[in-house]
Amino acid sequence: MKNQLTSSAAEQPQLAANSVVSASRRLWLKSAASLGGLILTVGPSGLVMAADAAKFGGDAMPGGLVDNVLAFVSIGSDGIVTIVAHRSEMGQGIRTSLPMVVADELGADWAKVKVIQADADEARYGNQDTDGSRSMRHSFRPMRHIGACARQMLETVAAARWEVPVAQVKTSNHEVIHAASGRRLGFAALAADAAKLPVPGKTSIRLKPTAELLYIGKQHALGIDLKNIVTGNTQYGIDTRVDGMLYAVIARPPVFGGKLVSVDSSAALKVPGVLRIVELAGSPAPAMYHPLGGVAVIASNTWAAIKGREALKLVWDDGANASYDSAAFRLSLQAAVRQPAKAARNQGDSMAALAASKKTLSAEYYLPHLAHATMEAPAATARIVNGKCEVWACVQAPQATVATVAQHLKLKDQDVTVHVTLLGGGFGRKSKPDFAVEAALLSQAMQGAPVKLTWTREDDLQHDYLHTVSMERLEAALDERGMPSAWLHRTAAPTIASTFAAGANQQQPFELGMSATNVPFAIANIRVEVPEVAAHTRIGWFRSVSNIPHAFAIQSFAAELAHAAQRDHKSYLLDLLGPARKIDPRSMGNDFNYGESPERYPVDIARMRHVIELATSKAGWGRKLAKGKALGLAVSYSFVSYVAVVIEVDINAKGELRIPMVDMAIDCGPLINPDRIRSQLEGACIMGISLALSGEISFKQGRVEQSNFHQYEILRAYAAPREIRCHLVENSLEIELGGVGEPAMPPIAPALCNAIFAATGKRIRNLPIRDQISKA
Repeated sequence: MKNQLTSSAAEQPQLAANSVVSASRRLWLKSAASLGGLILTVGPSGLVMAADAAKFGGDAMPGGLVDNVLAFVSIGSDGIVTIVAHRSEMGQGIRTSLPMVVADELGADWAKVKVIQADADEARYGNQDTDGSRSMRHSFRPMRHIGACARQMLETVAAARWEVPVAQVKTSNHEVIHAASGRRLGFAALAADAAKLPVPGKTSIRLKPTAELLYIGKQHALGIDLKNIVTGNTQYGIDTRVDGMLYAVIARPPVFGGKLVSVDSSAALKVPGVLRIVELAGSPAPAMYHPLGGVAVIASNTWAAIKGREALKLVWDDGANASYDSAAFRLSLQAAVRQPAKAARNQGDSMAALAASKKTLSAEYYLPHLAHATMEAPAATARIVNGKCEVWACVQAPQATVATVAQHLKLKDQDVTVHVTLLGGGFGRKSKPDFAVEAALLSQAMQGAPVKLTWTREDDLQHDYLHTVSMERLEAALDERGMPSAWLHRTAAPTIASTFAAGANQQQPFELGMSATNVPFAIANIRVEVPEVAAHTRIGWFRSVSNIPHAFAIQSFAAELAHAAQRDHKSYLLDLLGPARKIDPRSMGNDFNYGESPERYPVDIARMRHVIELATSKAGWGRKLAKGKALGLAVSYSFVSYVAVVIEVDINAKGELRIPMVDMAIDCGPLINPDRIRSQLEGACIMGISLALSGEISFKQGRVEQSNFHQYEILRAYAAPREIRCHLVENSLEIELGGVGEPAMPPIAPALCNAIFAATGKRIRNLPIRDQISKA
């Protein structure tokens, strides 16, 4: 019998072992209905929570968790195990890691596993948002449960055939084995009968002993996508092809909130290949996921559309943000942090202690706007047929894409299908599906014809949901030992909430709970204040979000305090953290705690101290270095994981910087896929250094000044660290999981700047670094 998912050669002709395909709901249902084997369909979550209990983790997310085996696993009559990946793959390896967990509990041979990319389907798969370093943290146990459930169904059938107790059989390498008799049966021989069994009840599920796991926690390279990626065979959003497809680019208002006054499209329509000019209405604030509006050029190919856009004669009303200027805004932020503001945490009496102190230290730290600058700019294709819209897009939030497209087309959610393609990077940008909405509106304007919308690099940099700009002021009162008796932190930045609520002008608890209010130092008096700051552009999530400015300021300031005390930085930092203890995040004014239970996820100072000791030990902290060379240290608790980083710099007399070595230590709970954890750390290191050295989006007259990579530089190969060493703290599977994708970003910039100070005496308080070293 042919494999259940190859019923139509036209629809899915190349389903090979260890491959990833995009499964449409239509194809899935048709296949499931027509073929044998263990055909598993959607069912309820089955995760029971007390009615009045607070929800945390995946249960608190929209759509919650679905851990029903029927939604995620099928076994064909040929024995091939097909596993659905319900999260978006943007390079982090989740399309390998989650199915790997299922396969391990199932006892499947990885060579006989196929992975299907799920369409947006909240009822079937639960929450599919791929952000917040949550995918493995939330889905590990549900995926393990799913694998165990499928395994027990196969074992039950085998035991019945052999007339032995089910406890005497077990799966291994795609077979069920009865060790006492030496009998064994492959999955293919058991799947059809297993499909007839009821799904085991939740209380009867037995997980494998850790010693029997072959993939979880083991060092390997099972990458389901890697071969296709490195050979150029993987299809990203921008690679989508649909019969009869048209191509589009859009001229958007150059200033956020601006409107089109007039357009002369006569020259554009003369460009060969240009078919039509379409005006798109803008949306009033807040920006949300709505398109910015503008003028679209529809053409027979993307190049013609781009040339047509260049020929448009446009007049804009720049609106309320026409005067937005980065230099002036920076001064306003600086003024804001020098004035008292609303307290977000007030432990003890910092103001009185500062006023009474004989010695104080203060410093201000600035970070500019940052662009996500994914290698694949946003791209989406849409088609409308018989009142139903189909979208192919590189999105991190499939369900938000469905809802927003449906809203703009005035359709029901069930009339919108979103196929999630591979993402060429995400970093939070592709959680906002405005570009998918644009494609859908253009298809509607073209009477349903399929339209592929491409964002150019310039579009992406100039119309991004930017990472917020920030000014941080820190003050400390110092005792006779140079230790702070009082801590004051004022953090001024436009809030992400401004994207969702017009007029929102203060950082929210979830932003402040990212390394500001929850500073874990053993200081008697701690106060965190939040001035009001207006937003003048779209503000969005960015890898590590508010941890980036907060950690940069706090970890830099801690090093400045150590220097003022004439202490070794590591030793001083450990004293700042204080003795090993577990802190309830709520006691620090942090109810956010990354959405996790404060009881199960306290801030564990022992784990934070341990990663510091591990990173510094591996880096040879304290060793004698030649002139111009030095080590810098920083530590961070974010996304409920602990990361310490030591960066070695080598700076010559001209101020030219080299980075010979980076040592990174992480405690993220159990190491489910160590290979991918290392990859995430390495990627965060490269991205963090890149942003620290040269990342800046600036505004003049409301317009972004940078247009492409010659102005918004990405780290060049020659400037990258010569070696990145990742040190992973091992934990049992019983420990709560932490995030991995984002936690390594926050300590990079402060560790680098602390190293630069140690090597040169130049303190970098304003990012990007650029030529500040050579000016020392």
